[in-house]
Amino acid sequence: MKLLIFRTILIYLCVLFAMRLMGKRQLGELQPEELVSTILISNLASISIESEEVPVTASLIPLFLIAALELLGSILSFRSQKFFNFMSGRPKTVILNGQIDQSALRTLRLTTADLMEALRGKDVFDPRDVSYAIVETNGNLSVALRPEKETATLSDLGLKVQRAQATIPFVVDGQVLDENLHHCGKDHAWLERTAQANTLLMEEILLLVGNDTEDYFLLKKENRRKDSSLGKETS
Repeated sequence: MKLLIFRTILIYLCVLFAMRLMGKRQLGELQPEELVSTILISNLASISIESEEVPVTASLIPLFLIAALELLGSILSFRSQKFFNFMSGRPKTVILNGQIDQSALRTLRLTTADLMEALRGKDVFDPRDVSYAIVETNGNLSVALRPEKETATLSDLGLKVQRAQATIPFVVDGQVLDENLHHCGKDHAWLERTAQANTLLMEEILLLVGNDTEDYFLLKKENRRKDSSLGKETS
């Protein structure tokens, strides 16, 4: 039993290291070759965990070989567009000026229902509103609307706003995010004043978000003990 636990932990750490070695793309949408590598690595990892008779090296050596091949493929794809196209394919335009390219859909083996579902995921319900739509190499659909169908921006309306940074979290589950705090020019003294203004302790704050202005949003943690006792009384 102890040997099984040790082998599982070892394989887990090695797989984690191999995935980190292959880069951040493995954590997002997968290219075809990345998906193949991920499936093979998971299968190799399970061999040594399930069968104690198989040496750990029987999984580790192929595991790191696959990781090395994936890393090499990423380098070659970066340096050669032809190699990238060979490994991952090319983006394909499926809508142009509101017209659906049916031959492109057949090439990609996509149904019209698949396309409409992907458009709805982009908040587009009428293909005629689309200037062009492209199926990326990772399977995602990128959509550009016709100019008259795009949402008007403040610059389009000739309006000016006071520049402010995006709203970011300062406190999450009672934990202070110092880097975000300093990024917006604030400090712990500001946090303490904000907490006192809301008659709260720092550990009672579930979420506090804000920016470089004095505007902020604060959410208090629920009192679980109180809620549970109220539930017992009502029952």
